[in-house]
Amino acid sequence: MIAAWIGLGIMVMLLMIIIPILVSIFWVWMIVDCATRNFKNKSDKIVWILVIILTHFVGAFVYYLVVKRKK
Repeated sequence: MIAAWIGLGIMVMLLMIIIPILVSIFWVWMIVDCATRNFKNKSDKIVWILVIILTHFVGAFVYYLVVKRKK
């Protein structure tokens, strides 16, 4: 019984480490994509980079849904 609780605790701790790392990788990936993408207006690129940087995961996810998936 104790071993099961210890195993569960280890899994939770691993998830608490892995999920933020994956979210940060996704965030950086969206910043790089935005910085290298050719937009119609230069100001669109600046606005998207600011949105992604200032809102972190939420901005990166919105960018992914609005711009990246449209490609």
